[in-house]
Amino acid sequence: MSRNKWGAATKHRLRRGFLIFAVLLIIEYLVIPRLVVASKSLSLLASINILWLLAGIALEGLALFCYALLSRTVLPRNAPNLNTIFRIDLATTAVAHVVPGGTAGSAGLGYRLFTSYGMSGTQVGFAMATQGMGSAIVLNIMVWISLLISIPLAGVHRIYIIVALVGMLAILAMAALVYAFTIGEESAARLVRSFTRRIPRINEDRLEEVVRHIGVLLRELGKDPQQLKEAILWAALNWILDAASLMAFLAAFHRFVDPFELFAAYGIANVLAVIPITPGGLGFVEASSIGLLVSFGVQNKVATLAVLGWRLVNFWLPIPVGAICYISLRVQRGAGFEERRRALFKMPIDAQPLDEGDSPIP
Repeated sequence: MSRNKWGAATKHRLRRGFLIFAVLLIIEYLVIPRLVVASKSLSLLASINILWLLAGIALEGLALFCYALLSRTVLPRNAPNLNTIFRIDLATTAVAHVVPGGTAGSAGLGYRLFTSYGMSGTQVGFAMATQGMGSAIVLNIMVWISLLISIPLAGVHRIYIIVALVGMLAILAMAALVYAFTIGEESAARLVRSFTRRIPRINEDRLEEVVRHIGVLLRELGKDPQQLKEAILWAALNWILDAASLMAFLAAFHRFVDPFELFAAYGIANVLAVIPITPGGLGFVEASSIGLLVSFGVQNKVATLAVLGWRLVNFWLPIPVGAICYISLRVQRGAGFEERRRALFKMPIDAQPLDEGDSPIP
């Protein structure tokens, strides 16, 4: 093995070892203590309100459906039907909930599934980037609003300042990107050319073409205020319904929380979920949301069971459902068990991050 290959392999093993070590620490210090509390609180299950529990599951399903409507809004007109988009979104969600830092894997899977339906790679890449960044910006704005309202009710928490700063940076970064790709397109193109000259195996002409193409698409999006309003609406409803699902799980244990305080806890947990250590923020979301709900006056046992129940539907259930959706997209109706099994084993291959050969660069 050459020195370069040995060095690359060593770095890969070190990264993997660090990731495994970090995940084990998170499980030991964030997940296991919550499970211990939950195991000591099982007596509360005897008084659970089944109707609120069913409402929480239904609200989570509606939240996922709103995300599919957001996908349909930002995708071009030649996109597949809503049923197919919904299944693709569920399949990509499953990947994001399995792979640490699963955004790259879910983007790769979504790209390959959408382009298999005849869509342009550049259009798919732009739509998925717009959907992800736009949804994150909407969440940060909603968290800001909930923090401003909840501070007089619950006081200032140290984490509020951190989340507010992260949200402000995210909003400014998005604004800078929009400016660069629209008004400052020429400057952005020159900057990309100058930067990519120093990067091996990157075609500066092709990348500049992508920058200009994104500028055209963003200007077209700006010319259609109705489409922009719909995208913001579906993104906001996705977050609101997901938070309402958490509220329903709390109500199932006969605990009702101020909606703005609850959304502050929910929003902060989801902002922390972007930390690319565990899949879907596993451990971070549970620990932060439970801790904040307790600080708002919810009993620790109730908060733990409600959050774990919500995460069962929000995080764990989409994994098998998404795998089933992937199979339905890759095999014909009425296919046998063996064909379905082979399709499932191909899912990790489709979820590989995009490389230069199948990237959306034209």
